[in-house]
Amino acid sequence: MSDFKLSSSDLKSQMTKRHVYNDFGAGGENISPQLAWENPPEGTKSFVVICYDPDAPTVSGWWHWCVFNIPAEISELQSGVSDYPEGCGHGMNDYNSIGYGGACPPPGDPAHAYHFTVYALSTDRLDLPDGTQPAMVMFCANAHIIARASITSYYSR
Repeated sequence: MSDFKLSSSDLKSQMTKRHVYNDFGAGGENISPQLAWENPPEGTKSFVVICYDPDAPTVSGWWHWCVFNIPAEISELQSGVSDYPEGCGHGMNDYNSIGYGGACPPPGDPAHAYHFTVYALSTDRLDLPDGTQPAMVMFCANAHIIARASITSYYSR
């Protein structure tokens, strides 16, 4: 049994404007949260970090963030990270940009769940270019996932 855990020093059960998108009237700062993970299982060679909203009013949810090929020796992404470890790949979020795109549920919707997940992989690299859609990143990662750890934060406006 793995004790693989994900935590955040600044992301709580309810998101604040700090982690909310800065467009579409959301009025946020669009700053990615600090994420730290511990106790990855033996055999971990890299990580994938994603943020996904299954409650978005689309048929496929909404991808907010996707970073892959994070080296196994890394165990944290700082808040507002822009200087990623060398070799990291970046998926295209559903705002059609690379990097973190914060919460932005439609006004009046019930609170959306934002799932932040780190996946431990048994491969050191997914051979994918920057800008790959997160669904494709996760499709390619699926055969290599040996553990996952998640936290969920909620937001409504």
